[in-house]
Amino acid sequence: MSVMIGRRLSIEDVVAVANGAQRVDVSAGVAPLMEKTREVVRRHLDDDNPHYGVNTGFGALAEVRISHDDLARLQLNLIRSHASGVGDPMPTPVVRAAMLLRASVLATGLSGVRIDLVHQLAAMLNARIHPLVPSRGSVGASGDLAPLAHVALAMIGEGDCDVEGRNMPAAEALKSAGLKPLVLEPKEGLSLVNGTQFMTAAGCLALFDAEHLTRAADIVGAMSLEAVLGTPEAFDAGIMEARPHPGQAASANLLRRVIEGSDIRESHRECAKVQDPYSLRCMPQVHGAVRDSLAHIRGVLDVEINSATDNPLVFDDGRIVSGGNFHGAPISIAMDLLAIAVSELGSISERRVEHLLNPALSQGLTPFLASRSGLCSGYMISQVAAASLVSENKVLAHPASVDSIPSSANREDHVSMGMTAALKARDVVKNTHTVLAIEAMCASAGLDQRLPKRPGMALRAAHEAIRAHVPPLDGDRKPSEDIKTLEGLLRPGGGIVETALAALE
Repeated sequence: MSVMIGRRLSIEDVVAVANGAQRVDVSAGVAPLMEKTREVVRRHLDDDNPHYGVNTGFGALAEVRISHDDLARLQLNLIRSHASGVGDPMPTPVVRAAMLLRASVLATGLSGVRIDLVHQLAAMLNARIHPLVPSRGSVGASGDLAPLAHVALAMIGEGDCDVEGRNMPAAEALKSAGLKPLVLEPKEGLSLVNGTQFMTAAGCLALFDAEHLTRAADIVGAMSLEAVLGTPEAFDAGIMEARPHPGQAASANLLRRVIEGSDIRESHRECAKVQDPYSLRCMPQVHGAVRDSLAHIRGVLDVEINSATDNPLVFDDGRIVSGGNFHGAPISIAMDLLAIAVSELGSISERRVEHLLNPALSQGLTPFLASRSGLCSGYMISQVAAASLVSENKVLAHPASVDSIPSSANREDHVSMGMTAALKARDVVKNTHTVLAIEAMCASAGLDQRLPKRPGMALRAAHEAIRAHVPPLDGDRKPSEDIKTLEGLLRPGGGIVETALAALE
């Protein structure tokens, strides 16, 4: 099986290629589609009309006409001049996803370029040749100009690449895979850099991880609820029907199911406590709101990964039309929403950690879950780590999309800051992942202290999956290694979520 360029992509396709799990191939129908509009570009090369980026300069230089003899040189100069990224390299999965998405844009046939560009991107992906792309330098104006230019630079044999963890000049990397540097023809340089592919790539990976985190948050939150002798009564289906947000209902349903068969729940069913704090009682409402936000973001990204974001677009009726599909506003706003939503998962998780560690709230658990309180500090400072990440998320959740700074002599006078929004969203997801790992560590210790009474069947499975890798706390030890282990167990395919869900089947 391979992901086919030229057919509709799913976010799961993007993630699979990003992680190197699948090769890519080019659909047979792409070549004739692209050739039709490539011929349109050829016909317009010598006419008297200006066509942006074909026989004119770029940005604020769009009114400068370029002679026929300089058209190919124009494209080479564009790639070299726009490769102005700065900062640490973009993660390899983001680069791979962006390469796939750029190939997909070209394969729509609306760019007016040769299929050679698509084949070059596909071959580089399959050979695991990854251009080194600086992570900073895009304002999301004509899309991700600088990051995409660094990819294009590698395609023509310039710049540097990562090949199996080793840096080498792009020309050497291409040669090692039996590939030749591309020689760009008119419009082709422009078609390699105009678009939203890097912000969209980062967004797809962040969304995929965030969707997994919503399920992890329900399961880990339920473990905390059981550990502090909370009640699942607030998750009643009737309450959900009275306010029928889809995400709220889905979260409540999962919370109810994972607690089924709980010895712990039965042990305090007749207790005098009337209701739990919000961080426990309102999990469906908060987690559900995150789920609904992510569903909206998935819709935005699903449109974007199957769209033509080049400029100008070339139509087989002979038109070459300048527009603005490269503008990153849809992605930028969606990524800001993702950061805001996921930060809520971390915020409410940290409050549940407080209930697990604070003896005034934990219903009989030892202070800070220490095995010998006083002599041992238990998870006291682990909660501090969670608090620091939650606080950082509050800063990162400030929207990037509300900012704009004019560029290109005020031709690009309103920009999206989409790359900034996407990178922030990835950081929020990563931080929240760690916060949930800290909660899972603490909740597991709380469940240890409730033995021999045990939680629901699905939570027992999750608890056992944790204990297979992280031993119970006996005395004090460095929590950071346990947190790192739990981060791995909470990732997609890591085991905790999958084991719990399998126990429900």
